[in-house]
Amino acid sequence: MTFDEAFRADLWVAAKVIVELKSIEQLNNAHRKQLQTYLRLTGVKLGYLLNFGAALMKDGIVRAVNGLEETETRRRHPRGERK
Repeated sequence: MTFDEAFRADLWVAAKVIVELKSIEQLNNAHRKQLQTYLRLTGVKLGYLLNFGAALMKDGIVRAVNGLEETETRRRHPRGERK
């Protein structure tokens, strides 16, 4: 696939998962929207946003599914009940 300079995913695993890496104090909605945009542009269904700047790594992991908004993902998988 060819994309303009604006598209720069950090990792694209087996054309099935996009991983976007950050090292910042706190993630914001712009970071989540960036990952959702990458998923829509590529048609890839699953993506992860990994923030290495979080105090605990488990707090720096955000899962995104193409076509699901963040509120839907949280409603289906509340923190602490993930398998």
